[in-house]
Amino acid sequence: MLFRLALRARTLKPTAFKLTALLTAVALAVSPVVPARAQQKGPPVLRDTESEQLLREYTRPILRAAGLEKQNIQIVIINDGSFNAFVADGRRIFVNYGALLQSETPNQIIGVLAHETGHLAGGHLAKMREQLAQAQTQMIIAMLLGVGALAAGAASGVGNGLSSAGAAAISAPQSVIQRTLLSYQRQQEENADRAGVKFLNATGQSAKGMYETFKRFTDESLFAARGADPYLQSHPMPVDRVSALADLARSSPYWDKKDDPALQLRHDMMRAKISGFMERQDTVYRRYPLSNTSLPARYARAITTYLHGDLRSAIAQIDGLIQVQPNNPYFYELRGQALLEGGRPAEAIAPLRRAVQLSGSSPLIEMLLGQALVASDNKAYTDDAINMLRAAVAREPEAPLGYTQLAMAYGRKGDYAQADLASAQAAYLRGDNKTARELASRAKTRFAIGTPGWVKADDIVSAKPMPGQKNN
Repeated sequence: MLFRLALRARTLKPTAFKLTALLTAVALAVSPVVPARAQQKGPPVLRDTESEQLLREYTRPILRAAGLEKQNIQIVIINDGSFNAFVADGRRIFVNYGALLQSETPNQIIGVLAHETGHLAGGHLAKMREQLAQAQTQMIIAMLLGVGALAAGAASGVGNGLSSAGAAAISAPQSVIQRTLLSYQRQQEENADRAGVKFLNATGQSAKGMYETFKRFTDESLFAARGADPYLQSHPMPVDRVSALADLARSSPYWDKKDDPALQLRHDMMRAKISGFMERQDTVYRRYPLSNTSLPARYARAITTYLHGDLRSAIAQIDGLIQVQPNNPYFYELRGQALLEGGRPAEAIAPLRRAVQLSGSSPLIEMLLGQALVASDNKAYTDDAINMLRAAVAREPEAPLGYTQLAMAYGRKGDYAQADLASAQAAYLRGDNKTARELASRAKTRFAIGTPGWVKADDIVSAKPMPGQKNN
């Protein structure tokens, strides 16, 4: 199931000068700037068990090689169609769905993930914060000196001469400090490239995918970079960077190693799923025309068919996929999701139960099954739904959908205290702090003082807004 969640926005204290690319995150794999949405309130996150499982398998050996296996590093898919990846804290790698869609082989996106792991392993975020703190101190001193010069000019009556000198004393250090910070970040990018290749070599994987990705974007950005000041770039100049990476990658004994065909198929299925859910129907059919009878093409067409209202045709196509791979949990998940969203929740329960079983009880699929159980209007399913949803939110505590469905199930059972609490948790996760506090306050009146439910409700009432959210 591919659905959107709001990402907890992380705001950063402004510096005395504008360094947007530096302040937002360290190190995009290719692009020199974080997308505008990521710089503001934080873009929505896309959740999908199939894609996330594959990305975990891609990163696990790299994280092990980097000594980060026990750090619980998460891969977060961002709802942005551009090719981009970045790290914005010490425990998550953010990847735009556009990067997944445009990476033609597993090795290409693995190379990007290896590069971002290089930033995590190098502690670049913490080091950049130190550099920014030092820059702020330098900037404050420079500004004070500049203001002093301006004041001296005004007091002496000299006028424009010293005033201009004061203005220059303010602006000149800004340029020097900005160049220093950008130079530092360029060095971090080069270090991340080298670390990424090192991790790939340690895991017996080729760095060709990383090189191919960077080379493609170098060719596309070559014209845009023409005439650019290399000292005002947050990333190494494209040609220089790719040249250095080529020498490093080609020296690997695994340069010509190919991706496993089974892994390539799973990668192609992920790309097809993203295309089916995220692209226009005409775009999907151009990418996967009817003449293409491959499994990924059929997957993409089945998804876009159900999304555009032809449920009967979609179910027939999905059943055809199940015949080819009868133990693929994500085909059953898709069948259940199509039936649920097509207004047939009772029929969605069986395929979703099968999907939960085959997926090893994925919490996201459990939430979808819980939604079908609640929507079926069969009170006999209420306890089943509650147990299923409680287990799901325990493992996915930041998914509002699970709490929303849990609230409905408790409401059907007449347990209004738990229903209010679950609704409050869902509202809090959506960033609706006012509603969350109101519901949690009401829940407190329904629970006995000091009970676990009362304590959770009290936590929400007294909780501060998430970073980046208003205390409305």
